[in-house]
Formats: sequence, C-alpha cells, structure tokens
Amino acid sequence: MFASMFGIKRSSTQRRLAAAAVCAAGIGLVSAPVRAHELGTTRVSVLFPEGRTYDIEIVTDASALVEKLEASAGGSLPADATAAQLQALLPGREEIFRRRVKVVFDEAEVRPTIAYAVTPAVDASSAIVATIRLTGEIPRGARVFAWTFAWTFTTYAMTVGSAAADNPPIQWLEGNQTSAPFDVTSVPRIDRRGTAWRYLTLGVARIVPGGLDHMLFVICICLLGGRARSVLWQVGAFTAAHSIMLALGMGGIVAVQPKIVEPLIALSIAYVALDNIFLADLRSWRIALVFAFGLLHGMSFAAALKDVALPRSEFLTALLTFNIGVEAGQVAVIGAAFVLVGWHCANRDWYRHHIVVPVSALIACTAVCWTIGRLSF
Repeated sequence: MFASMFGIKRSSTQRRLAAAAVCAAGIGLVSAPVRAHELGTTRVSVLFPEGRTYDIEIVTDASALVEKLEASAGGSLPADATAAQLQALLPGREEIFRRRVKVVFDEAEVRPTIAYAVTPAVDASSAIVATIRLTGEIPRGARVFAWTFAWTFTTYAMTVGSAAADNPPIQWLEGNQTSAPFDVTSVPRIDRRGTAWRYLTLGVARIVPGGLDHMLFVICICLLGGRARSVLWQVGAFTAAHSIMLALGMGGIVAVQPKIVEPLIALSIAYVALDNIFLADLRSWRIALVFAFGLLHGMSFAAALKDVALPRSEFLTALLTFNIGVEAGQVAVIGAAFVLVGWHCANRDWYRHHIVVPVSALIACTAVCWTIGRLSF
C-alpha cells in the first residue's frame, strides 16, 4: 500500500541499493587476485600400514613453502628459483619446518623422519611441487592420532586410511587448525552417503567461494535482460554444456591443458560482459555462445575433480554429486543477485544504465586482467 502511494521514494531507495551493490562488486573485483581460480595447492594423505607405522605425504607449492621458511629464518627466496634450488634449500630449513607441523598420538607429539622431493613444473602455467614425507613408528599402545600443518594459509584436504583403503575419510582443514582425532586401530571407510556429501560440498566450494571466475560468468548471465526466462535459458545452456564436458573429461575422452583452458575461461567472461554492454535483449546466438563457453568451464571442473581423485568404488556417486554441488553453487549466486537487485528492477528505466553497464564493465576489466595474467608465461 505504502509502496504504491510513494512510488517515487521506493524507486529512489532501489537506486541507492543498486548503487551500493555496484560499489560492493567493484571493491570485490579490484581486490581479487589475478589467479582467482586457484583454491590452494596443498594436500595431505595419512596412511597407517598394518597399524604399526605412519606415512604422511604433504603435496604443496614448493616456492610458496620455501618462501615462508626463508622469511621465518630472516632471509628471502631468490627470484625465479628453480626446482633444484628449492630442493637444496628445504633440508637446511628442516628445524624451522618442524615448528609448525605436529604429529600427535594420544596427546604426545612425536618426531617423524622427513624426506623432501621437489618436482619441476609440468608446464609454464603450473607450480613447482614439493612432496614431503613424514614417516615413523606409531607409539606402542597409541590409539588416537591428530595432525596440524600451519605452513599454508588456504583450506586443504586431508585423507586418513590404511594402505589398502580405496575411499578414505577426508577432512577439510584451515592452516594451523588441528584435525579431529582419528582412531588408528580402526580407520573407517566412507560409505556411499559419506561420499555423496563429500563431493557435493566440494562442488559447491568450487563455485562459492573458490570459483570467482565462474561466479562472475553466472552474474553476467543474470545481468542481460534480468528476466527469469532469459536467465533460465542461459543457465540451462551453461549447465548442460559443463555437465557434458565434466563427464567427458572424467572419462578421459577429452583432455585439454590448463594453460589453454584457464586463459580462455577468463576471455569468455570478458566477452560475455562486453556483450552485455552492447546487447540489450537476449538473442538465440547468445544461448549458443553460453553453451560453448560452458564447455570450457566444464573442462576446468573436470581438472579440479581429478586433483582430488574420485574413489573407484563410488565413481558415479562422486561424479554426480560433485556436479549437483556445482549447480547448487550457481543457484546460490543467482539467488544472491536476486536479493541484491531483484528481477523487478529489470523493468526500470535506470536498470541498464546504473546496473548492467557499470557492473559488466567492472567484470570485463577484471576478466581482461585475468586473461593477461594467465597468458604471462
């Protein structure tokens, strides 16, 4: 009632809200890193072969780790350090490395034997990888194991199992966070429900918060026209495309190197954002274009899923629930766009001038920066 009586005030309020949304988007984009697609490169695998020994493998970005170790020692990492140089530096910083790594059995910390191996980058767009193995004997009578690794600032996955485990349980930990305790005498296997939940949450995290480039692409789709019908057509095409490519990629039928896919994904975001500026209404060829770009994003999803490895016994369950998680993340982004702006704004005279053009311009600029950054090798 009051809205109809004071339509002008309502429009003014909506404009202020829309301006706030644009400012928030601008701050977020400006502060975003060039390589916004990275979720972190650290993985930890813990094995208890026959329950008598432990074997912990840490896979992480070698340059990032050595840089932190050198900084803790009061030094600095040489620019463009090679894999051989990093391999030589790691053993000399072992005591510093041990300060922020804890292997605990029954609340008593043990001192493992440590071995380092540094692998050169596969290509110019990938990182030099350090594989660190911590081994030793489980103290006699010990039942509970806990782990802390504080040399990473990002979320990382930790799996715990026996040498023969096909589908070990997983924990997602933050840097410096201590894991939940594990019973070393009975390491459980994850059932189908646990597998489904694990890969569902991984799929969501691939979009929110870990896939800023995918989020921006979905936002670009939402901006054009702003009407539910146009959004559904585009989101449907994008979903079908990346689902098809995800299945083909995981089946080994299609494989494209990240150094090719990642710049193209950034370029696709820039193209769709610029398209929003010069295109006022949805066209049939736009849907075909979104489908083609969805194939690119599907290749990226497949690469991400290969990084964490699918369990052989629950391959289909993991693949399907990961894809559902990706869709749930997209729905969350679309829902947030609806709350911040609302589809009713699409019919306002100021919507295109104050929302579509400036937000699309910000996204296009960010995507161009990502494209250049991902090509700079």
